[in-house]
Amino acid sequence: MACALWCTKWKKLLYPALSMLGMLLVWQLIVVWGLVPNYLLPTPLQVLSSLVKEAHLLGAHVQTTLIEALIGLAIGIAAGSFFAILMDRFEGFYLAFEPLVTISQTIPTIAIAPLLVLWLGYGLLPKIVLVALTTFFPVLVSLLSGLRSVDSDMIDLMRVMRASRWQIFVQVKLPAAAEQFFAGVSIAAAYAIVSAVIAEWLGGISGLGVYMTRVRKSFSYDRMFAAIIVISAISLVLMGVIRALARTAMPWKQDTDTKKGAAHD
Repeated sequence: MACALWCTKWKKLLYPALSMLGMLLVWQLIVVWGLVPNYLLPTPLQVLSSLVKEAHLLGAHVQTTLIEALIGLAIGIAAGSFFAILMDRFEGFYLAFEPLVTISQTIPTIAIAPLLVLWLGYGLLPKIVLVALTTFFPVLVSLLSGLRSVDSDMIDLMRVMRASRWQIFVQVKLPAAAEQFFAGVSIAAAYAIVSAVIAEWLGGISGLGVYMTRVRKSFSYDRMFAAIIVISAISLVLMGVIRALARTAMPWKQDTDTKKGAAHD
C-alpha cells in the first residue's frame, strides 16, 4: 500500500518533468538549427540568463501585480459567492440575473481594460476592478452549479428531520458544492494574474505588464519570455495554494482520491 502511494506520487512528478524537459530541448534545437531566427525566438538558456539577471527588477514588478491580483481575486470570490447563494436561494433572482451574468462574460477583457483605465486612472483601482470582474464569473458559475446539483432526496430528508434552511445550507449544500467551488476558485486564481497583467499593459508605473511593455519596445524578447515564465509560475503557485486549501477543507475528498489511486495501481 505504502509503495503504491509512493510510486503514484513519483509518477505525478516524473512525467510532467520529462515532458517539460522534452519541450525545452525541442525549443533549444529549433533555434540552434536556425528554423526560427534567434532575434525572434531566444533559446531557453538565454531566457534563463535574463531571468537571473533581471530577478531583482522582476521581483519589484511582481509585488505590484500580486497586490492587484490578490485584492481583485478576494473581491471576485466574495461577490461571486454572494450572488451564487442569492441565485440558489431565490428563483426570481436567478431568472432575472442569470442572462445578464452570461452576457457580461461575452465581453472580452481586453475591451473592458481601456475603459477602466480611462474612468479610474492609472493606479491600482482599475486593475483591481478588472481582476474582480474576471474572477467573478468562474466562482459564481462553479458554486451555483454545485449548490443546485445537491441530491433532492437528501434535502427532503433534512426537512423531514425539521432542519432549518440554514442547517440544510451548511450541512448539505455547502459540503456538496465545495469541490466545484474550489475548482472555480482555482481557475479564477489563474485568471487573476493574467487580468492584472493585461490591465498593466494599458497604463501604469509598475507591474509585470508594464515591464513587458518596456522590454517589448526594446525588442528584448529574452526578457519578455522571462516575464512570461514568472507570470506562469505565480499562477501555478496560486493554484497550488487553492488546491491545498481545498484539501484542508475537504479531507473526505483526499481520502477518496488516495483509495482510488491505490486501487488503480
